[in-house]
Amino acid sequence: MTMGIVSLNVGKPVTVDYQGKDLSTGIYKQPVEGSLFLSSLNFEGDGQADLINHGGLDKAVCAYPSEHYPYWERSLGKQMPYAAFGENLTLRGLMEDEVCIGDVYRVGEAVLQVSQPRYPCFKLSQKHGVKDMPARVLNTGYSGFYFRVLEEGSVSAESPVTRLDSHASGITVLEVLRMMKDGRKDEQGLARMLEIDELASSLKSQFGTWLAALRSHQE
Repeated sequence: MTMGIVSLNVGKPVTVDYQGKDLSTGIYKQPVEGSLFLSSLNFEGDGQADLINHGGLDKAVCAYPSEHYPYWERSLGKQMPYAAFGENLTLRGLMEDEVCIGDVYRVGEAVLQVSQPRYPCFKLSQKHGVKDMPARVLNTGYSGFYFRVLEEGSVSAESPVTRLDSHASGITVLEVLRMMKDGRKDEQGLARMLEIDELASSLKSQFGTWLAALRSHQE
């Protein structure tokens, strides 16, 4: 399948109700037309509310495969417009079980590198009214992933997407997602993750902490 952008989506944080309390979230993005400048931190017109878990150099762009939308529409019994998962780029032809950490793509004028999976959080439950939405995403592996920006530039929904480099490790987004979900006691798997220089620094730190805890218990 030809790789490409299906929808380009941005939005500033908004305040919504979640379990009777105000919640600030950047998940409510909307498709846009025309070109947007992509800096090392985000698209113009975009923003994140939780800067600890979203955004930053390693999570400048959130991407989600368009191929998953039919599944979610069937599963949730409702229409799911693009940007339903808070992604900046709804993409075709880039799936979690094929895309690898460290892969590099030219997207319009920008050059992007895959840095980590998008780990689902409770804000998906708030947006879609489904309590176990994060668990559903984890169980399917339909998580999406993040890019860091290697070269800034303008991007539009019509911009071509080209793979420039495939990372030698061949460790897919899905493999890392599974490690985030179930890998706390997988010493060999954690060690393998830490060998990927291009993996997001916060995630490497988390995996390193898990590995150190495992090894300390063995002493």
